[in-house]
This record gives sequence, C-alpha cells and structure tokens, in this order.
Amino acid sequence: MSNNNPYGEQIKHQEDQLAIQYLPAVKAMAFRLKERLPSSVDFLDLSAIGTEELVKLARRYDEAQNDSFWGYAKTRVYGSMLDYLRSLDVLSRANRKLVKMINHATEEFLVTHDFEPTDEELVEILGEDIDKIHDARIAADIYTVMPLHDQLNEGDGGATLERVEREELVDVIKKVLSKFKEREQMIIQLYYFEELTLKEISEVLSITESRISQIHKSVLSKVKNHILGENNG
Repeated sequence: MSNNNPYGEQIKHQEDQLAIQYLPAVKAMAFRLKERLPSSVDFLDLSAIGTEELVKLARRYDEAQNDSFWGYAKTRVYGSMLDYLRSLDVLSRANRKLVKMINHATEEFLVTHDFEPTDEELVEILGEDIDKIHDARIAADIYTVMPLHDQLNEGDGGATLERVEREELVDVIKKVLSKFKEREQMIIQLYYFEELTLKEISEVLSITESRISQIHKSVLSKVKNHILGENNG
C-alpha cells in the first residue's frame, strides 16, 4: 500500500518554494556579515547555516500568526549565523587574556601612531608568539560582530550583566554614549545598528579604521565600568 500523500507533498513543495524565494536575501545577509569578519571565516559556511535555518522556518511557518515570512525569519536566520560563530569557540581562556593585553597595547600604541600595531610589532611589545597573537586578533575580530549583550558578557564570567537587566542595557548604553562626541556616537550607530563595516564607516566619516576600532573598544569598556560603578555605588 502506498504511503504517498499528494496533499502533504503539495504543502512541502509550497514550503520549499517559500524558502527558495528568500535564498538571495540569506546569501546577501551572509555576505554582509562576512564583510565584517576575518578571512578565516568562510562565506559558504555562513550561507549554508542560514539556508538550513531558512528551510526549517519555512516548514513550520504559520501565515495566520505572521503575515510576513521574511519578517518572521530574518532575525532567526541571522541568529543561526551568530550561533555558528559562537560554536567556533574562538576565544579560549588563553586567548581572552591575550586579547586584553593586545587591546591595552594597541590603545597605548595609538597614542603616538595613527594606525594599529602589526602582529610583528605586538610580538616586540608583548613578547608573545606571533601565531598566538595572530589567532587572538582573529578571535577578537570575530567577536566584534556579536550583539553588545554578548560582548559585555565576555571576559568577566557574566559579572557585568548580572548587575543589569537586559531591558535596562539599552538605557545604560544610551547614557554612556551621550557623554561621547557626536561623531563617536555616530560610529557606534553605524556599526551596530546600520551594520556597516569599519571600511564603510571610515569612508563615510573620514576617520581611520584603527580609530574607529579604538572608539568601539572604549565604548564597551565605559559601558562595563558604568554598570559596575553604579551597582557598587
């Protein structure tokens, strides 16, 4: 006896057609994310992860509850790509410590230079192995595309975010940003909310990519200090 169900096959075909319709959007999303990542992360991997999630979402999409499929799927597809990046576990404990050292050395270097130090210059400054420095910088570059909530949770075992509700975080960030110059506020807006690359922001605002990176790290540090300071006060 045949188990074929023509109606079921038709529904499955419609669901797959729905996914196919939005494949270009997924590929565009993967491409934009890849532009903000180091070369070690493969565009095809990001695209495949996003496509797999898109197909799953299409097969359980209920038009009665969500009138826009892409509106329903977009955040979840992007989230699947971020989950993939998290799964790479690029920030080992050793890397976390080295990233902090690199960030500190880079800030000091930028005081007298208009560009970030090379891996070779960091070897001289920190006395670390060049391969370790290279890997730590890749790890840090991958982590900068994560949502602010993730980044603030990094490096202190979640101590910062234990002190502030997720809903309050946006208000804290706004309060901290209000103390920055307008141009620096614009950098954070363009990077996190408009999702421009450092190169694109550099072209828009005529600021070096190194300076943009420095401001980004400074904002994160000040948000953490603000949260910890308020709760210790």
